[in-house]
Amino acid sequence: MKNLGKGRYKAFKILIIGILVSNLILCYPAKALDNSNNLIENILKSNSQIFGEILKNPEKYEVQIIYTQISRDENKIPSFITHTYRVNKEKYFYPGSSVKLSACALALEKLNNLNIDKDTPLKIEKGRPSQSSVNFDRSSENKLPSIAQYIKKVLVVSDNDGFDRLYEFLGQECYNETLWKKGYKDTLILHRLGNPMNNEENKYTNPMTFYKDNKEIYKQPLVYNFKNYSSNLKNIIKGKGYYSGKSLIENPKDFSKSNYFSLEALHGILKAIIFPENVEEKQRFNLTKEDYEFLRKYMSIYPRQCSNPKYNYKDSHVKYFMFGDSNKPIPENIKIYNKIGCAYGYLIDNAYITDEEKNIEFMLTSVIYVNDNEIFNDNKYEYEKIGMPFLSSLGRVIYEYELKDKKI
Repeated sequence: MKNLGKGRYKAFKILIIGILVSNLILCYPAKALDNSNNLIENILKSNSQIFGEILKNPEKYEVQIIYTQISRDENKIPSFITHTYRVNKEKYFYPGSSVKLSACALALEKLNNLNIDKDTPLKIEKGRPSQSSVNFDRSSENKLPSIAQYIKKVLVVSDNDGFDRLYEFLGQECYNETLWKKGYKDTLILHRLGNPMNNEENKYTNPMTFYKDNKEIYKQPLVYNFKNYSSNLKNIIKGKGYYSGKSLIENPKDFSKSNYFSLEALHGILKAIIFPENVEEKQRFNLTKEDYEFLRKYMSIYPRQCSNPKYNYKDSHVKYFMFGDSNKPIPENIKIYNKIGCAYGYLIDNAYITDEEKNIEFMLTSVIYVNDNEIFNDNKYEYEKIGMPFLSSLGRVIYEYELKDKKI
């Protein structure tokens, strides 16, 4: 080889290296080249006694699953391998309360941009007949409303009014376009969750004022979104009918003016809150270390551990994975940082689950649809019979898989 010219020798080296690398790839395919559906589907099939009915008709149940394995090196730096099952951002599902986590993060970010502390008292005014005002909050220690108190109630018990107040603080345009700029494009937030309003009224958000030592420090006027947003997904018309008040409307329900969040967007925002250094910079929120700790604390505590307000709910009240079908206390070694959704027959959980005793941590996001008669607003959904057992069992079998994987 020494007799070859420098250029020909260099080309020969590149050729040999290329052949070796090609052979390695053929002999040892990387995990990234695997069919990402295989692992989850195989786990479900290996537990066919639990998931048999769902596996027979996943289209009916509109099941989507994202599972991210997390491993750490000797310096505790995490790496991630993500697997999916039937994930499709074009397949609409109603996200319900699962969207609330985004509102919590964006509200804290907006406060930071305004240089306002999250515990700063505020007053919310009534700018339209459809709106409601707030001057006091009996659930808080000082009896005054604050963004921190609304976030706390949203994360601990999925409080609808708390979300509505965060939505009003953000404003419809700011809420949506901030998410889109961060790269969470498969999202659309069009309405409150606790105070039912038509599409036009939801474009208006309340005036509010923040105070420090009884002095006004920031006043936000009534805000109106002049832009018209709507979903253009193909399967946005769903079901056979729906109730409007006491009247049954025998036509499919149109969700084009309803909130939308893809499963990937839910999973992505969860990762941005739990592992901000491991997502692209533009996907991160402008939050302080204290903000992240605040979010994680109230994402993971149980209602019985909360004070101001004190709640009398079971541990699994908003913890669907692993424990949603149980009334027993959740073991102390397991922590679940999550946000659930439950509405119109859709059950969702979006969680980061850890067990420090067994060196387990993973992220899991899933949705299932249980509305056998295809009628909305009749309160006849198979949540307890099919939906909750599915999500609880899914969490458990993934946990068991992690347990076996860590022992290998």
